[in-house]
Amino acid sequence: MNAITIIVPIFGIILIGWAAAVAGLLSERVSDGLSEYVFAVAVPALIIVTLTRPGLDGEIAWSYWISYFGGAGLSWLVGSLIALRRTGIGRQGAILHGFAASQSNTIFVGVPMILQAYGDEGAFPLFLLLAVHLPIMMGFATFLLEAEGDKPLLVRLRSLALVLLKNPIFVSLLIGMALKVLHVTPGGPVKAILDAFAATASTCALVALGAGLRRYRVMFDLPGALVVALLKCVLHPLAVWVLAFHVFAMPPAYAGVATLFAAMPVGINSYLLAMRYKTETGLIAASVLVSTLIAPVTTIAWLTLLGHA
Repeated sequence: MNAITIIVPIFGIILIGWAAAVAGLLSERVSDGLSEYVFAVAVPALIIVTLTRPGLDGEIAWSYWISYFGGAGLSWLVGSLIALRRTGIGRQGAILHGFAASQSNTIFVGVPMILQAYGDEGAFPLFLLLAVHLPIMMGFATFLLEAEGDKPLLVRLRSLALVLLKNPIFVSLLIGMALKVLHVTPGGPVKAILDAFAATASTCALVALGAGLRRYRVMFDLPGALVVALLKCVLHPLAVWVLAFHVFAMPPAYAGVATLFAAMPVGINSYLLAMRYKTETGLIAASVLVSTLIAPVTTIAWLTLLGHA
């Protein structure tokens, strides 16, 4: 792998999106609309096109998922424990610190980065992990945040199921997996339409992320945001790398995808959860920005290490 060649287009487009927003060429309304398009149309089309591509096969290895979520659990635990030692941060705030330290920016950075680095070899393990990443991470975070609430467990589970079934990414993963199992490959005009939308996913996602970074403020709590960012970009992938390469046995592409997936910056969902529960919004927003700013350096290091693995 040539790490510089891989990361320059990714973070270069993010930088261009940010510069366009700062210069006033992209308004906040356009940035929000572009993000919604990526989330609701472009990436779902990319997922269906990729999963139904002939010859895309792979094995389902439990060690792969255990390695990734084992690393995520460690980073979450450390992030929450550090937060609890800080003055003024309650139980929900500590949960959100840990969630931000372990929840990857998959749609806007992870998918373009991993497909760029591993191509078809990494596509199946990427979407295999993407299929369970959202429900497990969001479900566990929501359950913990509402653990002291008065809602019965079945009500919480039903609410989570409704949220997932309304999520275009999750639905497109279900559709793609179903088509793959049935050996159905879209063709003709349907394939042409899906291909057209899929081709816009990576560029639009990166531009939307860059433009959206303008709203975050790095100086709200720089030390706290830096701790969360380092846990996300260093500790999380380090734990996954140890588990995937040195504890469990799996194909090298699987181990590399899991590590790179973990090395992505803090995901936007952590900020959305902070907004929903009205706690630690400033620090989580700063963490999204700081982790995205340091990600080019840490990603080069991880790509270089994976290239020698």
